[in-house]
Amino acid sequence: MIAGLLLFVSFPPRTLWFIAPVGIAILTLTVRGNGRLRGGFGYGMLAGLGFFLPLLPWTGIYVGPVPWLALSVVCAVYVGLFGMVARLVGRLPGWPLWVAAGWSLTEWLRASFPFGGFPWGRLAFGQGDGWFLSFAMVGGAPLLSFLVALTGTGVAWIVLRLWRSRGADAEAANSPRLSSWGTLRLISWNRIIVAAIVVAIIPVTGVILRPALPGPEDGNRPITVAAIQGSVPRLGLDFNAQRRAVLDNHVRRTEELAREVAAGRAPQPDVVIWPENSSDIDPLRNPDAAALITRASAEIKAPILVGAVLVNSDRTTTNSVMVWDGANGPIDRHDKKIIQPFGEYLPYREFFRHFSEYADRAGYFVPGHGDGVVAVPTARAGIVDIGVATCYEVAFDRAFSDAVRAGAQLLTVPTNNATFGKSEMTYQQLAMSRVRAVEHGRALIVSATTGVSAIIGADGRIQQQTGQFVPAALVATVPLREDSTLATRIGPAPEVLLCILAAAAIAVAAIRRRTPTPATPTDQDAVG
Repeated sequence: MIAGLLLFVSFPPRTLWFIAPVGIAILTLTVRGNGRLRGGFGYGMLAGLGFFLPLLPWTGIYVGPVPWLALSVVCAVYVGLFGMVARLVGRLPGWPLWVAAGWSLTEWLRASFPFGGFPWGRLAFGQGDGWFLSFAMVGGAPLLSFLVALTGTGVAWIVLRLWRSRGADAEAANSPRLSSWGTLRLISWNRIIVAAIVVAIIPVTGVILRPALPGPEDGNRPITVAAIQGSVPRLGLDFNAQRRAVLDNHVRRTEELAREVAAGRAPQPDVVIWPENSSDIDPLRNPDAAALITRASAEIKAPILVGAVLVNSDRTTTNSVMVWDGANGPIDRHDKKIIQPFGEYLPYREFFRHFSEYADRAGYFVPGHGDGVVAVPTARAGIVDIGVATCYEVAFDRAFSDAVRAGAQLLTVPTNNATFGKSEMTYQQLAMSRVRAVEHGRALIVSATTGVSAIIGADGRIQQQTGQFVPAALVATVPLREDSTLATRIGPAPEVLLCILAAAAIAVAAIRRRTPTPATPTDQDAVG
C-alpha cells in the first residue's frame, strides 16, 4: 500500500516525480521472493489500490463512489499481475531488467483491455517535470515508463545487495579467515558501486538529452494561436443543461479578444481553438448556433476549431472538432476516435443499469475515423495541419502518433473538465499533454472549458497557462514543425519489444519454477 501511495504522490499537481522509482523499488522488494504467485498478486493488488484510489476519485465526483471504486479495483488488478510477474521472474539473472519489462507488459495490458483499455496512471504521465522526460522523444511514453520502472528495480537490487553485504560482513567478522572477509567485502561493494552508477546513469542521461529537445522557436515557420477558455455556468454532469450559455461564453470571450486585437493589445491569431463541448448545440442543425460561431470567426478574422456535439441521422452522436472558417462555415473536422466507456457510451447498458441510476445518463456517442488531422487555412501561414486528440484521446499513444505521421505540424488537446469539478484530473491530463509534446517534437495547445488551458512547447515546458473556472484567452506564437522524432518514426516498436522480453522472461521463469535445481553460490550471487 505504501508503494502505491508513493506512486500517487509522484503525480501532478505535485512535482515529486523522483518518488516514482522509490515506489517501484519498495513494491519490487515486497513482491519479489520465493513465495507463491498469489502472494505476489495480493501485495501488488494492495499497492494498486494505494495508487489508484487516490488518483481517480474525480471519476465519481458527480455519480457516486461505485464507478470510482470499480475502476480503481480493475486498475489495481494489473498491478497485482505485475506482482505475480515480479515474483516469477525475480530470481532470474539480471532480474531488474525483466521485472521492469514486466511493468511495461502490465501497463500495455491495462491500456488495451477491457473496453479499449485505460492508460491513465502510466508512470510516464507523472514525469512532466522530471529528468526522465527527454526519453519520450526516443521511445515515447512506453520507454519513459520502462526507464522509470528500471530505475526503481535497480534501486531495489542495490538495497538487497547492501542488506546481504551487511549479513556477509557480520558472518565474516566471526570467522578467523579475515582475508576472505576482505575479499568478499571488496567484491560486494564493487558490484554495489557499479550498480549505483548504472542506475544513476538513466536519469542523468535524460538531463543530458534535454538540450536535444527543440527550442521554443525552432521550427519551419511560426503561427499565432489563441486558446479560448469560456468557462461554464456550473460544474457537474448538468453543466451543459445551459448549452446556449456555454456557447455564448466562448463567443463572448472570442469577441473580447477580437477587440483587444483591434486595439493593438493582443497579436492577431492565425487560428483560434475552442475546447471540447464548447458548442453542445449542433451547429449543423441549429442555425442560431451556426450564426454565433460564424460571427465570432468573422470578428476575430481567423478560423475557429469548435468542439461540438453533432447528432447523426440514426440519433447517435459524434464528439467532433470542426474547422469553422467564418462565412465559409465548417470546412474540415475530426470526429473523436477513442471514446470513453461508461461516459460517452455505455457497454452492456442493460446489465450496468442494474448497478447505478446514472447508467442511462451515459451518452450514445459513436467513434469517428480518420487520422486525427484537420487542415486549417490561415492568412499568413497558408494551410496548417493540426493534430487533434480530444480530451480522453491524449492518454492513448496512437492518437497523436497517427496524426503526426499524417503530417500534423502542431498539436492540440481540446478538453472539457467541467464534469470533474475541482479535482486533480485537469493537472493529470496536462502532464500527459507535456509528454506528448516531447514525444512528437511539436508545440501543443490545451484548450479547456474550465481550465487548465495551456501553451506547451515542443520541449514539454508550459509557456502559458490559465487558472481554473474563469473565462480566459491565451495567445502565443509557436513554431510549426515537420521533422519527426525517433519516437514518432518507430511508433509502438519499443513497447512491443519490451512486452516480448517480458513474455520470454516469464516463459523461462515458469519452466525453471517447474524444474527446480539446487542453488549454487554462483546462482545466488547472480540473482542477488
